[in-house]
Amino acid sequence: MAEPTPRRNESRLRPAPLLFEPAEAAGDPEHFFDLESIDDPRALLSRATELAQAFRAAADRAVEFQAIAAAQLADPRRFDRLTSADIAERAEWTEDYAKKMVEFGRDLMLGRDVSGPESI
Repeated sequence: MAEPTPRRNESRLRPAPLLFEPAEAAGDPEHFFDLESIDDPRALLSRATELAQAFRAAADRAVEFQAIAAAQLADPRRFDRLTSADIAERAEWTEDYAKKMVEFGRDLMLGRDVSGPESI
């Protein structure tokens, strides 16, 4: 599982940039961010670690945006608000997880110190 997202007042690690994959390279199942062309195991470990950290950071950020969107969709002030069941269906979550994500999103929008939906 990914590490928790840093608290609001902590600086985020800057992951290695995810370089654009040309269409022909992305179509090759053996090609992955040019890692297959690195012969030095030290360099390979370093670059693969950078990519893993970048993907984890991107996934953590995406989850935060999912939570904020879920909270906005569930806002009782919206005339078109969605239920937790509706949100769960759209996001392919369980209803319990959708409820946790709505709460997590509300905390994020209020600037509360939170670490993720699994800690709620």
